[in-house]
Formats: sequence, C-alpha cells, structure tokens
Amino acid sequence: MRSRPFTGWVTAIRKIDAQSWRSGLDRAGTVLRSLTPRPSSRLAQLILVANFVALGVLVVGMLALTETRRGLVNAKLDSLRAQGELIANVLAEGASDGAPSPRLRNDDARAILRQLYVPEESRVMVFDKGGTIVADSHLLADVFETTTLPPPGQARPDIAGTARSLPTQVLDTLSNALRSSEERAALDRDLGDEVREVIEGETVAGVRREADGRRVVSVSIPIQPVRAVVGVVTIESYDLDRLIEAERRALLPFMLIAALVTVMSSLALTVFIARPIRRLARAAREARRAGGRRVKMPDLRSRNDEIGELGVALSDMTEALYDRLDAIESFAADVAHELKNPLTSIRSAVEVLPMARDEERRDRLLAVIMADVKRLDRLITDISRASRVDAELAREDVERFDLSGLLAELAETYNEAAPRDVRIEVEKTVRNGFVLGRDGPLGQVFRNLIDNAITFSPDGGTIRIRLVRGHRHGQPSLCIQVEDDGPGIPEDNLETVFDRFYTERPKGTAFGTHSGLGLAISRQIVEAHGGRILASNRRHPDGRTAGARFTVELPAATTD
Repeated sequence: MRSRPFTGWVTAIRKIDAQSWRSGLDRAGTVLRSLTPRPSSRLAQLILVANFVALGVLVVGMLALTETRRGLVNAKLDSLRAQGELIANVLAEGASDGAPSPRLRNDDARAILRQLYVPEESRVMVFDKGGTIVADSHLLADVFETTTLPPPGQARPDIAGTARSLPTQVLDTLSNALRSSEERAALDRDLGDEVREVIEGETVAGVRREADGRRVVSVSIPIQPVRAVVGVVTIESYDLDRLIEAERRALLPFMLIAALVTVMSSLALTVFIARPIRRLARAAREARRAGGRRVKMPDLRSRNDEIGELGVALSDMTEALYDRLDAIESFAADVAHELKNPLTSIRSAVEVLPMARDEERRDRLLAVIMADVKRLDRLITDISRASRVDAELAREDVERFDLSGLLAELAETYNEAAPRDVRIEVEKTVRNGFVLGRDGPLGQVFRNLIDNAITFSPDGGTIRIRLVRGHRHGQPSLCIQVEDDGPGIPEDNLETVFDRFYTERPKGTAFGTHSGLGLAISRQIVEAHGGRILASNRRHPDGRTAGARFTVELPAATTD
C-alpha cells in the first residue's frame, strides 16, 4: 500500500519527461522546417543544383580515375612480370632441348608447372612456338569456369554486357575516354594476338578484357634457352576488377560526407542569401500594394556583405520615395492654398463689379482683378518651374566649370541693368573656383539670391559676393556668400525662409509680386549638387543687424 504514492510520482515524472521530449522534438522540427528552402525559391534551387553538379563531376571523376590509376596497374604488372620471368627461366632450363633443333618438351613443361605455386586469382599458361597451349595452371589444378546457357530456342545473351551493371558500364565508358590510344588498343587485344607478338621475341604486358567483360592484367614472356623462342609463358591476374570495386567502396563514405556537406552548405547559403532576398522581395511587394502607407524594410544593416548593402540601399530608396510622396502631397496642398487666395480675391471683385456705381470704383476693381491674374500667372509659372527642377537636373549633363567666372558675369549683368541704385561687388580669394555641376541651375540659384538681396537692399547699398575655399565632410569645397545691407532676417525665420510660398517683403513692395518659391528652388538645386545653403545675419560691432547673408557651399572639383 505504501508503494502507491511513490509509483504515482514515478508515473508523473515519466509523463513530464515524455512531454518535454515531445516539445523538444516539436521545436527541433520547427527549426528544421524554417531552415528548409521553399520549393518555390528559385535561388535555393539554383544553389542546390550548382553544388550537386560540382559534386557530381568530382565524384564521377574520382570513380573513373580509379580504373586508370597507374600505380595500381603498374604494381600488378611488375609483380606478374617478375613471376613470369622466373617461370620462363625455369622452363627454359628444365623443359627445352637445343639439339638437333630448339624445342619445348611439353610433358616436362606440364610437370614443372604442376609443381609451381600459382595464386588463386592468377593463371599461368604455357604455349609452344606454334601458339598451341601446352599447359594451363587452372586445368592442372582442376579449376573450371562455368557459364549458364540460355533455355533452348533463345539467343545467347551478351555475356560481357550482362556481367556488368549499368553504373559500371557508364564508369567504364568514362574511364575509357581517359585512356591513351595504346591502352585502348591493349584493352581490345585477345590472348592469341598477344601470344603471336611474343613468339616474335617481344615481351607483352598490359590490361585486356575477356569475353565475359572482366579485365585481366596479363604479362606474356618468351621462353628462350639461348636466342631462339621455343614457347611463351602467359601469367594473368583476375583481381583488378575486385581491387577497383574495393577502392570505389572505400570512396563511398567520403562521397556521403561530401554530399552531406553540400546539403548543409546549400542550406546555409539558402538561409544567408536566398531568405534575406526573399524578405526584401516580399517587403517590396507589400510597399507596392500599401497605397502610400509606409512599409518598413527588413533591417539588414548588421550584415557586412553585398546583401546588407542591398538591404540598406533598398531601405534608403523606399524612405526617399516615401519622403518624395509626402513632399508631393505637401506641395499640392500648398499650391492649392496659394491659388485659392488670388482666386478668392478675383471672385469677390467680380461679384462686386456689377454693383459698382461710379467709374472710379469700377477701375479699382478691374485693377485688383488684373493684379490677381498676374499673380496667378506668376504663381503658375514658378510652380511649373519648381516641379521641373528635379527632372531638369536629372537630364542635364554634369560638367566641370569655373564658378568664379559665372559670378563675375552675373555681377556685371546686374550692374549694367540694375533697376535700382544698388552696386554688386565680387570678392575672390581663390584663383579658380571650379565645381562639378550644371551651370544653368546654379546660375538660377545665384540670380535668386541676388534678386532677393536687391529687394531688401536700401538705395545706394552694396551687395557683396564673396568666394572662398573651405572643407566639408573632409573634402575641399567652395563657399559663396551673398551679403546685403538690408534689415536682415528675423532669427526665428532663418530656416523658414526656405519653405515654399514663404514671403516677407519690405514695406512699399507691391503685394503678390513674389511667389515665395525662389529660395525653396535654390535649396533644391544646391542639395542636388551635394551642397547646402544657409541663411544668417551680419552684425555690427555693437550687435545691431547689418544685413542678411546667404551662404552656399558646393563640393570643389579636382584640378587637372
């Protein structure tokens, strides 16, 4: 009765162990399934196919080369040649006559051969000088070969073809292509041809194929008591196929290990290459279907390889695209807002115009309508120009040109045709100011800055354009400063002045004569050239504002 609680505890522990084992196996299965490449992954399939093709070529080459190993065949030939020469010398001394004519005594040759030890896998045959067999070690040892005959009425099968399996035949074909022409000729030679060549006084050694498909290492040596050939000793070995098969079986574990390593490397490549690319492709499809909603790209910044670079580039590209879409939406909203003001003014004037009782009031309303129409025309022109800036910058070719010459030409042009008594001076502290960019858009930037400075400069004021060298991000740059003697910029608006449709004009300036897009377009062009534009104020020694200063920094072009 007391053992029941203990038995219950044991049963509970066993249940817990079983549950933990099952949960562990489930987790392991989940991990393995996550590592297994999907059948639809073309990259994973290419990785597997490429690895296994390379492995297959290596394996087939190893199997084929085992058949033509010079060391194996040469060692066997040397051993048989030594044994054959010994037997030929014994027969020449004990089983041949020199008078009245050289000849081989057949009975003595058989008696001598019966007394010699011949290994089981070898065979020794003795022929007279007419090519007739005199003695055979297999016959003397009562060793017979048996061949199964087909049933009556059926054709005799190809013994050489049926004796070898299909893989063996394929490997034989490949290895035959690796043999030399002499080795192929020896392989197709039969025993009679070999004996006839030896009777002429030459020793013949090589590998030939029997009628049943077996390869035989054969050495035939002439029996010469003095100089005349009285017979031939042929010694053959039948264990070459067995040795080759043994070598192939010895290679099998290494092939299995190589296959396992190939599978593991393919899985690793799939996990580290195919899967991140698939994640990027899935995120790109989601971004395309999101309808403007921001989709976060996979974070691959921790990878220090090309896949990480691709992920970072794709993430940066999508973020830039989202920012551009937001900018387009904001630009459209700003455009709608700016266009509504003159349209509202025109509508009000048109509604009041029929009720105007005198000519003077009617003329004032018509003047308001004309001014708003001009303002609309100016807004539409500037909006169209701002929307085309990116496209024009992408189409125009980048070239190396002298920015100091461009500034000098602009200053001379404005000084000759300036509508107000404002002088423009250019101060250069560098011999040349070469930059790599587009002179047309950059000229528009400095025209906008000069126009803005002229607007705020008092009569008789001076606009100073200063060109100096500098460094930005560790690279040489050119710094261009445009200064005026105006009231300056409110400290809270030093960054706002670059916003679209921002306008703040001096007193006495007609309303609506500026669209507020000039500085926004200038910043867009400068940033497209890899530079930046800043606004600041000049100060007198006592701290009072002396005027506004716009600073443009552009990367300097390398000198030839």
